Amino acid sequence: MNKTELIAAVAKETELKKADADKAVNALLKVVQAQLKAGEKVQLIGFGTFEAKKRPARTARNPRTGAEIKVPSSKAPTFKASKVFKDELNKKKK
Repeated sequence: MNKTELIAAVAKETELKKADADKAVNALLKVVQAQLKAGEKVQLIGFGTFEAKKRPARTARNPRTGAEIKVPSSKAPTFKASKVFKDELNKKKK
C-alpha cells in the first residue's frame, strides 16, 4: 500500500472526502516527524511507538577501494509495534 492508497482507505473508513483524508494523513505524518526531530517519541496505545534513535559515529570501508571512511553520528527513525498490534497480526483466522 502506498500513500495514495492509504489516503483512499482512510477516506473510505472514515467517510471523509479524499481531500480531507489527505489533509489528515499528511498532518499525522508531519506531527510525527516534528516530534521525532524534537527528540520526543510518539506512543500510540494499541499500535506502537515511533522514536528517533541515535547511531554513533563509526568507521566503514568503501567496498570498491577498501579505503576507510568516517561515518558521522546520526539519528534514525524506528518503530516498535505494541503487543496488542503484534497479537492481532498473529491471530489465527477461524
